[in-house]
Amino acid sequence: MNFINELFFPRHCPICDRALGRDEEICPECSEIPRLVPPPHCRKCGKHVSEPGEIFCYDCLRTPRAFDGGFSLYEYASVHDSVSQFKNLGRPDYGEYYGRQMGRILGARLTALSPDALIPIPLSEKRLRERGYNQSAILADGIFEITKIPVKEDFLFRAHPTKVQKKLSRAERQNNMKKAFHIPENDVKLETVILVDDIYTTGSTVGAAAAALKSVGISRVYFVTLATGRGL
Repeated sequence: MNFINELFFPRHCPICDRALGRDEEICPECSEIPRLVPPPHCRKCGKHVSEPGEIFCYDCLRTPRAFDGGFSLYEYASVHDSVSQFKNLGRPDYGEYYGRQMGRILGARLTALSPDALIPIPLSEKRLRERGYNQSAILADGIFEITKIPVKEDFLFRAHPTKVQKKLSRAERQNNMKKAFHIPENDVKLETVILVDDIYTTGSTVGAAAAALKSVGISRVYFVTLATGRGL
């Protein structure tokens, strides 16, 4: 059945969209386009910092963080168009590849945290209906495929719809995410979790989610994202 699916519905390169061969996940010519976040990394958010001796990026030095640490796979500029198509143009297949890459390249760092679960950043019900899928959940499923860290989609929810973050200033992003998440009462006991999202910019989204998770007694909250901007 998989052979038939691949014959009639071949996978496409997440960079150039060319139909791929049976054993390909990305064009050989495109495989070097996504750029890994280079060291040195901010010890808190994982962004690249400009000086080897720096421990934290400028943002993390001046902004209190609810999360305990985080990692990102790629520099956002190198995958901007691909991520935009993944999120907004109905290409969940791109995210399946990217999730596996997150698991392959960052998996050892993630499993070293001994997490109880991966928790995708949820969408509002309205946005989920419009998009048809949660891009963060697709990434989390790809990470699970490699690392076997369980995914819990039914733990964290959006309390209300929020504005699109990329159109907002830093202060507006923080206000936009206030009380954006809620956790229904449940009997699941988690000590350490890893939030999964597509893009890390100012940290407003994962910060608000981490604060909600810690408010119900989760001790350690980390995050992993597909892409991030550069630190200062």
